[in-house]
Amino acid sequence: MPHIALDENLPGITALFAYRPETAAPLGQLAEVLLRGPSSLSVGERELIGAVVSRGNDCTFCSRSHAAVAAEALEGGMPVVEAAWKDVDGAPVSAKVKALLHVALAVRESGKSVGEDLIELARAEGATDVEIHDTVLIAAAFCMFNRYVDGLATLAVDDQDAYREAGVRLLEHGYTNL
Repeated sequence: MPHIALDENLPGITALFAYRPETAAPLGQLAEVLLRGPSSLSVGERELIGAVVSRGNDCTFCSRSHAAVAAEALEGGMPVVEAAWKDVDGAPVSAKVKALLHVALAVRESGKSVGEDLIELARAEGATDVEIHDTVLIAAAFCMFNRYVDGLATLAVDDQDAYREAGVRLLEHGYTNL
């Protein structure tokens, strides 16, 4: 049960965005830029970063929502996401994405957990400074989103089809129209 009065028909961050539209707008814009804006990383790769960080933070709503978007955007779909959740190094993604996922998971622990070794590995796998920057910011933003969603005890539905439908909508319409 949510800690504050939220629309019980809206799960997760959508309920929070409805509750405070004035904070929803900049948060939605941040998500839009990070996950959908121009980038050498694909939408699927960026969504995968968010899904993996959210899973590491045990945020059911965010991990399942962004897994659904990543699954829609990545060749290989949900098995790719599930593999990354289980073992980044065993996931069927590029070596560069694996290295960036390790950076993202270090951010999840603490910003200071991102060591030069992780950055050098990402660079050695072809990651640019912009991709490293964006990975760190995506991971940090998802830590905030996860704590926002779970800190107010929002609802997380148990229906995977609902997440898949939301993933299709988010992929088509983005984050500024929630």
